[in-house]
Amino acid sequence: KQDMMFAILKQLADNEVAIYGSGVLEVLSDGFGFLRAPESNYLPGPDDIYVSPSQVRRFSLRTGDTVEGEIRAPKDGERYFALLKVETINFEEPNAVRHRINFDNLTPLYPEEKLTLELPFNPDKKDNTPRVIDLISPMGKGQRGLIVAPPRTGKTMMLQSIAHAISENHPEVYLIVLLIDERPEEVTDMQRSVRGEVISSTFDEPASRHVQVTEMVIEKAKRLVEHKRDVVILLDSITRLARAYNTVVPSSGKVLTGGVDANALQRPKRFFGAARNIEEGGSLTIIATALIETGSRMDEVIFEEFKGTGNSEVILDRKLSDKRTFPAIDITKSGTRKEE
Repeated sequence: KQDMMFAILKQLADNEVAIYGSGVLEVLSDGFGFLRAPESNYLPGPDDIYVSPSQVRRFSLRTGDTVEGEIRAPKDGERYFALLKVETINFEEPNAVRHRINFDNLTPLYPEEKLTLELPFNPDKKDNTPRVIDLISPMGKGQRGLIVAPPRTGKTMMLQSIAHAISENHPEVYLIVLLIDERPEEVTDMQRSVRGEVISSTFDEPASRHVQVTEMVIEKAKRLVEHKRDVVILLDSITRLARAYNTVVPSSGKVLTGGVDANALQRPKRFFGAARNIEEGGSLTIIATALIETGSRMDEVIFEEFKGTGNSEVILDRKLSDKRTFPAIDITKSGTRKEE
């Protein structure tokens, strides 16, 4: 399939037809970069588009920028299509990029604008999860939410309900669903039921792949927030992400209980800590699931580390889900800080 696409585009280029391409930029250590395709979950592939170091410097591009422009076919000895002319950066004019402020220099605030999840009554689809979350633990733009869930308590279905509610009620929000270490059939189900970008790395992929996908997604979200966009990332699950980082991070010699390296949780914390409401405009909301009661000491340690970092918690109860009561939310323990 790749070779066929390659041949068709090359033929079009030979006939002097203008070809346009887009992707999310990954800048490598040598100064040049490649536009990766969301369809391949930002994996390096043969249909990536090469971006020269001069273009990267001229437009002050960074990893995570969504770039669109005219491309040309590879010449003799070249392997990739190359970017000729930049048309848009992060869905805006290239000149707008020059005045953006770096994400780390923006001022974080508590969430102020509410994300209303409740949907109009539909007799065919009696899903009251969004309504219950609105009442018990309301979400805002810039929330850092944790869904704490024992196995098989309906956390993935809850994420699906939240994704559906956000895409229905807040079309201005850029929605990304990030599935790390999930089952392939769940990924397909998400892609078919969610109107948003679904990026996944299934459990048969190596840990380094989970980490690369996560880094690309958070960089893309940060670049969009710098352009004053509202972005929501739904992550399933932060526990598995922390496990992947634990595998990838070089050993520091200090090991916590359950086999977690002392340095391993710093990067997933940086991912989760990126969620914030920005005073200058824009917000990044991250709602992540954390696994508990899995029988693994490592999962408990990871949960304890993330416990105080969020400003909203939805805690699911095993006893309720065993009685087939959904959503199985523990009302007394769940809540949002500064919910007013």
